[in-house]
Amino acid sequence: MQWTDEKNRCRWANPKNERYIRYHDEEWGVPLHDDHKLFEMLILECFQAGLSWECILNKWDAFREAFDDFDLDAVCAYGEDKLESLQNNPSIIRNRLKIQAAVSNAQIFREIQQEYGGFAEYLWHWTDGKVIYERGLSHSELSDLISKDLKKRGMKFVGTTVIYAYLQAVGVIYSHDEGCFLEHKVGIRR
Repeated sequence: MQWTDEKNRCRWANPKNERYIRYHDEEWGVPLHDDHKLFEMLILECFQAGLSWECILNKWDAFREAFDDFDLDAVCAYGEDKLESLQNNPSIIRNRLKIQAAVSNAQIFREIQQEYGGFAEYLWHWTDGKVIYERGLSHSELSDLISKDLKKRGMKFVGTTVIYAYLQAVGVIYSHDEGCFLEHKVGIRR
């Protein structure tokens, strides 16, 4: 693949989508410890189930607006009127089951925060705070375990493939392709 800036990137990044390039270069795979951002990414990954990440990425701003900037308390309190409004919003994915799951998953996310002192503490405890380096997978023992635990707690759209993609996105699993200019670079975003 030829990149205009001559930096090699992961095969999945679309060189024709500037937003995708920025996401790949600046966000994907960077360890994340901020609960607000972890919640936002979890909701987006759940909506992505069965779709392409590029589809979600292109609608990210609309999702942010529709979901009150992913304010956890606001999403937890959504009632039928808000669910109906979201289902009728042509700027986002209007899957009723995913919209309902966003609300119930938000409530479970909050329960996990209360249990662990934060969702970041819950998420990172699975690896003792360490980043896992692997690539070429769509799920792993780690994503299997977390998926199973989240499902047991009642979350929806959190199968092992979705959770693996989530772990990659938030930097728990670092998966830049061999030859990508970010292959060995890990930063921290908060």
